[in-house]
Amino acid sequence: MKAVCWYGTNDVRVETVPDPKIINPRDAILKVTSATICGSDLHIYNGYIPTMEPGDIIGHEFMGEIVDIGNEVKKLKKGDRVVVSSMIGCGQCWYCQQQMWSLCDNSNPKASIQEKVYGYNTSGIYGYSHAFGGYSGAFADYVRLPFADYGAIKVPKDIPDEKLLPISDAFPTGYMGADLCNIQPGDIVAVWGCGPVGQFAMRSAYLLGAERVIGIDRVPERLQLARDFAKADIVNYEEVDVSEALKEMTGGRGPDACIDAVGLEAHGMGLEGVYDQAKQAVRLETDRPHVLRQMMLAGRKGGTLSIMGVYAGFVDKIPMGAAMNKAMTFRMGQMFGQKYMPILLDRVLKGEVDPSAVFTHHLPLTEAKHGFELFNQRKDHCIKVRLQP
Repeated sequence: MKAVCWYGTNDVRVETVPDPKIINPRDAILKVTSATICGSDLHIYNGYIPTMEPGDIIGHEFMGEIVDIGNEVKKLKKGDRVVVSSMIGCGQCWYCQQQMWSLCDNSNPKASIQEKVYGYNTSGIYGYSHAFGGYSGAFADYVRLPFADYGAIKVPKDIPDEKLLPISDAFPTGYMGADLCNIQPGDIVAVWGCGPVGQFAMRSAYLLGAERVIGIDRVPERLQLARDFAKADIVNYEEVDVSEALKEMTGGRGPDACIDAVGLEAHGMGLEGVYDQAKQAVRLETDRPHVLRQMMLAGRKGGTLSIMGVYAGFVDKIPMGAAMNKAMTFRMGQMFGQKYMPILLDRVLKGEVDPSAVFTHHLPLTEAKHGFELFNQRKDHCIKVRLQP
């Protein structure tokens, strides 16, 4: 089969690799009909995610058709059309039972790698390094689904892929970001990053009862989509001071909740931006925490910071004094896909949200390298790329 393999920074290649096989009776084999490049994939592409190995198949946001099942798969059958959560959960451990699927105890066969850095292991993730299990990803003709009964959700056959595909990862990530904010009537929510996850976080904040949502970015097409799709007010951080703008927009109080939909490659301005880029380049700092700093300073006293942008390791120059003395609440994590996917599918089927609005480019899998270049460099007004095997 054809698959997109990682070979180093800015080096992905479409190669012929062996087809996946069932190796556990709880496995299924999926024929991929659509996959999409996620901002988290760009962290891999740009060389910031450790424990990748040359030849690893990447990709974690996908859907398709079940073509084979193990003899212990009970909920799925051949021919089912499904969307698959990027997070792999066993369905049986305490964390899965508590609906915290990305914290699964049993789905990461290389748990010892994470335990050295994080203290404990988290779940496996498709195509996202050996620290997250070393699973083959979904930028391929076929992919093996471990614990298939607990990761795939059946979807209707008469709805285009692009309306359902974001339910795999980007939409539940954004929705969880808003859900963690414990939004109350009248709340104002600010979202840093107007990429796909940020778009869904903004839209979800309204779905969960926010009175006003503010999107923060510098890319014109993303800011325009935030207006049109998410119905948000916007702030271009290259044109104004974000903290001052948010104070003015909230009557001096600051947003009730702040959502980080950017993560470890945040673009900082001025000396701070140069500092983070330099330290990250020589690996004295693994992640660029510009958004974290800004949220701690801009959020209101007693407010909530929801962190859905991916962070991999260590950061510095964090204003913990501000966060502590302002009595802020931090909530964060990789998304609990299996918890939110049924909720979001229902909203899509009811016509409340059309997730296809975030797609700007549709390419065959064989042009994945071009897709990464478009997305990474924001060429041709690219916001999100759909790949079709």
